[in-house]
Amino acid sequence: MPRKHDGGDSAAPPAIDTSLVRLRVRPDTTYVSSGRTVLATDLDGFLRGGADHGLFVHETRLLSRYRWKIADADLYPVTLSNVTQRSWLGYYIFQAPLPSEPDYDAPTASGSVYKAAQHAVELRLSRYVGEGLHEDVDLTNFTQQTFTLRLSLELDGDFADQFETHEQRLQHGRLDRNWRAGGDAWEWRADYKASHVYDNQGDRGEAHLRRGIVVRFSSADSEPTWDGERVTFDVTLAPHQRWHCCVDHAPIIEGKELTPRYRCRSFKTQANEYDRRSQLFLHEATHFSSRESETLAHVAVGALEQGRRDLASLRLFDLDHGERAWVAAAGLPLYVALFGRDTLTTAWEAAPLGPELMLGTLPELARRQGREDNPWRDEEPGRMLHEAHSGPRSVLNYIPQGRNYGSVTTSGFYPFVLAQLWHWTADKDLIRPYVEPAITALKWLADRCDSDGDGFCAYQTRSELGVDNQGWKDSDDAIVYEDGSQVHAPIATCEEQGIVYAAKANLAEVLWWLGRKDEAKQLLHEAGELKKRFNEAFWMEDEGFFAMALDPDRRPVRSIGSNALHCVATGIADKDFVPRTMQRLLMPDMFSGWGVRTLSSAHPAYNPYSYHRGTVWPVEHGPFAVGAYRYGFHDDVERICRAQFEAAALFEHYRLPECFAGHQRDEDHPFPALYPAANSPQAWSATTVYTMLQAMLGLQPYAPLRVLFVDPFLPSWLPEITISGMRVANARVSIRFYRKKNGHSDYDIVEQRGLLAVVRQPSYWSMTAGLGERIGDVLTSPFH
Repeated sequence: MPRKHDGGDSAAPPAIDTSLVRLRVRPDTTYVSSGRTVLATDLDGFLRGGADHGLFVHETRLLSRYRWKIADADLYPVTLSNVTQRSWLGYYIFQAPLPSEPDYDAPTASGSVYKAAQHAVELRLSRYVGEGLHEDVDLTNFTQQTFTLRLSLELDGDFADQFETHEQRLQHGRLDRNWRAGGDAWEWRADYKASHVYDNQGDRGEAHLRRGIVVRFSSADSEPTWDGERVTFDVTLAPHQRWHCCVDHAPIIEGKELTPRYRCRSFKTQANEYDRRSQLFLHEATHFSSRESETLAHVAVGALEQGRRDLASLRLFDLDHGERAWVAAAGLPLYVALFGRDTLTTAWEAAPLGPELMLGTLPELARRQGREDNPWRDEEPGRMLHEAHSGPRSVLNYIPQGRNYGSVTTSGFYPFVLAQLWHWTADKDLIRPYVEPAITALKWLADRCDSDGDGFCAYQTRSELGVDNQGWKDSDDAIVYEDGSQVHAPIATCEEQGIVYAAKANLAEVLWWLGRKDEAKQLLHEAGELKKRFNEAFWMEDEGFFAMALDPDRRPVRSIGSNALHCVATGIADKDFVPRTMQRLLMPDMFSGWGVRTLSSAHPAYNPYSYHRGTVWPVEHGPFAVGAYRYGFHDDVERICRAQFEAAALFEHYRLPECFAGHQRDEDHPFPALYPAANSPQAWSATTVYTMLQAMLGLQPYAPLRVLFVDPFLPSWLPEITISGMRVANARVSIRFYRKKNGHSDYDIVEQRGLLAVVRQPSYWSMTAGLGERIGDVLTSPFH
């Protein structure tokens, strides 16, 4: 039976003082980014040609070397920090070249630094990223004497694909560098041209790439010179005089020069279209607050608010479908591109903020839906996109990732997200254009992924460069037998059956509302039949768990992994099997204390650092919490969410990364290790916190009836939270949720505009409320 929430909380983890723990992903790199522009530097703010470092635009390293010096000597970095994700400030000092120095009794261990501070020349670098980069260079003499300095900038670019900075380089082209002086501005320009004649499994042609960068120097009192490696200024400074120079970095993408969106002193929001659109979203999106400061509430609110900002920073403005319809990149720094299932997951999980991401993602993926049969790209008519990269390797067709369809998840998830847009907006005009793409995607799944006719969705790549696993876990070694050996395709993973089930059940509802009742009935019938077949084929009675997959011979893959929890989340799991599934989930080999591992630590193939064989993925925990809520396991919701928010408390900015290592939380492990190549921010890690909050609040809209369901079960570590300005259809509502002394939860409507009934009962996600109870509650709830 479900473990009902009785006002108590799950057992607390070991009490260890972690007050100084602040985990940072990729700690050797500083990232300043906005959209498709990423500046990744050494910790001192400069570029030395290292792997993964550079100024990247459209996944191309336009600058690989960039370092300021004075008198050909390194500067001393004093204080360096991001101001926002798109801006950065660095203070450096250099010892002034004075003819004589006063005597100071300086400590010998830090004497040189002491002298530099006592005779400081300060170099202040202010950087603003967006469609390139603007840098303010300010040199100030804080001594009482006049002197002349030689300030130089080493710079160069290699135009490597971002993955070629640490892997073998595939593409080679012609690189021309030029210096032009004249007027009030000087510029260094690099132009790169490459081409590739390709023949990839019948995909033939010649691809061309033309990229470059113009680095412009302006507003400087001193005229720079270029010696083939560096730009040099001879600067004379009187006491307390400041010298200033503007440096604009304008990318050239396929021959078109982009205009950096920021100018001097742009730490504040600027009057450009990009900032206007970002601020529009941040203003209109739901806000979160809490009066609590003694509990985890401040961490939860911090993560919820940081998620809004991270989504705004990942916005791919070139894919906007309007100022309120846009797409987020999957993650920084490796996934600054369109990913089908990532963007759909992000859009669904971010729905409590507003519909903007669903309104941008659905049309963009419909536009890129498969049109032809192309084995190299795993493309087929009706199949939904997996990823679309814009780096040199992809554009030149060395790899198929420029337009790659190697995922079955996207095609199943698309109809589900379309239904979520309907639940939040009830706008038939908004959803109609995407109904046929959704039906076509389901038809592709039925026709092409069920070749043996057993009724299950299975995947197998056709591309010579395709990924072996095309389900939720898409790394090559993710799906393993019980003995640790690899499962080969075709593979029918359990979570993909759940996604197809949810797609059919949810799209059936949309079709019903659109008057297409026969199609709706057919889809609902297919969903019911799939659920029946699934529970018969995948349930392992002796394990009390669902099989990870069916192998090519349709034998169960008996490994214990997180895949099965998606079956609870999507509702395909039979309610009689859920209690044992949830119990198995929370055993120590699966639940690390910071979250659910992707693979049991008792499995022979377990590795806490493996991408999908032992790590913990925050994105999975939102759906897991929804699944636990769906079947009435409120204590399990609390335990899952608590683990993730306690993990968030350990990270900078309460920002959950793409994934982290699966070490057991105990006295020897006061914090988890990080997955070395994790993205952060990662879009769907930023949004999973909204889905977890929904599960704790039982919050789900049903806009077609102008209803918002709430069913709060707040734990002691989140005794109060207010959501402000949440949109359902044409209404806005602000609600304060709070926990009473007796452990029960309640809510107050703080403000409301528009027609909406807030109904206290389990949401339509839930399987614990009867039809009569639902109808009665709706009819007796006041519409405000």
